Amino acid sequence: MRGDRLTGLRIRTDLSMTLFRSEPEDYDGGELVVEDLYGSHEVKLPAGDAVLYPASSLHMVTRVTRGQRVASFFWLQSMIRDAHARSMIFDLDTAIQALAERLGRDDPETVKLTGIYHNLIRYWAEV
Repeated sequence: MRGDRLTGLRIRTDLSMTLFRSEPEDYDGGELVVEDLYGSHEVKLPAGDAVLYPASSLHMVTRVTRGQRVASFFWLQSMIRDAHARSMIFDLDTAIQALAERLGRDDPETVKLTGIYHNLIRYWAEV
């Protein structure tokens, strides 16, 4: 199933989000399986936690064999239309977070990269 094809609405559905509303120990099975460029990922999170993934990803939920799985799902439209640009922004943010952990948020290069990150968002954003 692809979330970007399900809504029938005339809006972009760039991202899908699943909000888990049942505790994992309350049911068996029911894992959200998302396939992307990096392989297949099984997700089963505590109640109140959510996972965000590209709406174009193939995804499914495995069969629930005990208990009841309750979840909500949503589609989101990103401010950044281009999927490749969103991917680069995500990679840049991940790298900045790692540098901030190692060097501190006040490190001059970390601050500079953070500024570039925000400027790229402003450049690519469609609001």
